Amino acid sequence: MNNLIKNMAIWLVIALVLMTVFNQFTTRQPSQAPLEYSQFINEMKQGRIAKVVIDGRTLKGAKTDGRQFITFSPSDPWLVSDLLQAGVIVEAKPEEETSMLMSVLVSWFPMLLLIAVWIFFMRQMQGGGKGGGAFSFGKSKARMLDHKSNNTTFADVAGCEEAKEEVAELVDFLRDPTRFQKLGGHIPRGVLMCGNPGTGKTLLARAIAGEAKVPFFSISGSDFVEMFVGVGASRVRDMFEQAKKHAPCIIFIDEIDAVGRQRGAGLGGGNDEREQTLNQLLVEMDGFEGAMGVIVIAATNRPDVLDPALLRPGRFDRQVTVPLPDIRGREQILLVHMRKVPISPDVKANILARGTPGMSGADLANLVNEAALFAARSNKRLVDMEDFERAKDKIFMGAERRSMVMPESERRNTAYHESGHAVVAYLLPKTDPVHKVSIIPRGRALGVTMQLPTEDRFSMDREQLLQTLAVMFGGRIAEEVFMNQMTTGASNDFERATDTARKMVTQWGMSDNMGPMVYGENEGEVFLGRSVTSHKNVSEATMQKVDAEIRRIIDEQYALARKLIEDNKDKIEAMTQALLEWETINSDQIKDIMEGRTPRPPQAPQPPTEDKSKSAKTEEEKQPDAEPAVAEKSSQEAEA
Repeated sequence: MNNLIKNMAIWLVIALVLMTVFNQFTTRQPSQAPLEYSQFINEMKQGRIAKVVIDGRTLKGAKTDGRQFITFSPSDPWLVSDLLQAGVIVEAKPEEETSMLMSVLVSWFPMLLLIAVWIFFMRQMQGGGKGGGAFSFGKSKARMLDHKSNNTTFADVAGCEEAKEEVAELVDFLRDPTRFQKLGGHIPRGVLMCGNPGTGKTLLARAIAGEAKVPFFSISGSDFVEMFVGVGASRVRDMFEQAKKHAPCIIFIDEIDAVGRQRGAGLGGGNDEREQTLNQLLVEMDGFEGAMGVIVIAATNRPDVLDPALLRPGRFDRQVTVPLPDIRGREQILLVHMRKVPISPDVKANILARGTPGMSGADLANLVNEAALFAARSNKRLVDMEDFERAKDKIFMGAERRSMVMPESERRNTAYHESGHAVVAYLLPKTDPVHKVSIIPRGRALGVTMQLPTEDRFSMDREQLLQTLAVMFGGRIAEEVFMNQMTTGASNDFERATDTARKMVTQWGMSDNMGPMVYGENEGEVFLGRSVTSHKNVSEATMQKVDAEIRRIIDEQYALARKLIEDNKDKIEAMTQALLEWETINSDQIKDIMEGRTPRPPQAPQPPTEDKSKSAKTEEEKQPDAEPAVAEKSSQEAEA
């Protein structure tokens, strides 16, 4: 509504300017031709003028025959006496004192209006209409919040207990600093919150503001950067001046990497404006005049690109890591977001937490929202477990493309491809259990084999990586054995397998032939202040050995996957028939097929019980440092 009123006001001002300019520069045609003054004098002497109204130098009146006239007189001091001698009725209007001023204002009004419109648009461009005058470029854009306008508390933050403990100490210090100062401690100058996107860094900062009950200045790193050199540094100074007036207080800078990147980075010099802003920020945080009582809290997901001077003690004394949540954290986050949604009694947050490994807080919020949308499409009053399962499949595997029409031969090839992945993954002991197999096109993939780990993992051993490679090759091998052809659908499998094998040899030291050494080149980013040139650390002969070792690892796992598929052709045939008939099979049906039983037919989705998921181990965890939920989308990936 406010934007609509603002836009209407802008167009109204523009229309008024155009109308004024048009009126000023357009000659108005008079209603009647003015009478020449000499002719007026002649007619007055001949007695044809009956009445005259004198308005300045404008003479209006009527003739004896009733016709109206208008004329303009020069400076004639004898005009009135001549009119009276001729028997003309004379009427005079009082001369206004401000007539000259009004004429000047009217003549200058279009120019003044244009200047006002220009100032208005400059103010909109520089600050979006938020605060400050038209030329207040150097004023800070930080928004000050108080506890009345912020209802977020630590109760709304879950999944990062260690980070909450770190920042909770700041709240205690702001409330009662003497408890810490009597032992010689001093208030920390800055806290840098690092973590993956979506882990809740900004939410945690809002909770600090809600708990501290002190003034809270919030600003983004991009708000300091302007097209004019020196504006960012001026805004930093103004922000800290305001903060010192309200000390003790908190300054929160979101996405500080926008202004805190390493100085001197890039080719041919850096951005002077950004570097001046960073220099001013460094001085304000720990210069000759320290900002006493002002705590700076910054958030970023790229701490590796920040300038070292910004990270030293005295500026950002603490670096708080906000990690991806574990199983308990995911359960707590789900409970927080489920408060806003009508949840069915059959929904178990702990079961959903086991089935959503690697998800961040934002991902879990999206999961709850997607489940609510599925329930709304079905006209349900409560969100049940079926809706959460459908939402989880959509997030992990992508949205279904049921409108896509596939030829029967390509559909069968996709079923064999996915069956190859699933059978190899089921037979190898150290791979993640197969959660679901589908030949419904999702995203760019024509089929999906989804694996979920059984527990939280923070690293992978050599045997797990080797068996993972074998699973990646299962799809192509099944195509060769059963369809006697090779398709482009395995391109992503080969790409990921080659990358994993190369890292095993060159980075992780998992090759007996090459030993525990790192074989790689300088891969520093030029625009982050790294070296411009690339220096080789190994010889050509060594790289040939590295390539041979990578090829050996890949060939061994390819042969292992082929042997497993050829020994279990009946299992792959049965799984392929089930996929062609039902399009999607779950872990229970996969288990029936692998144990030689007829797979149970699909039933209406039912929420799993807690005991069943514990025994079957099908709702699993994923190590936080890897991709969320291992979903093998290698099956027949559609080419762009």
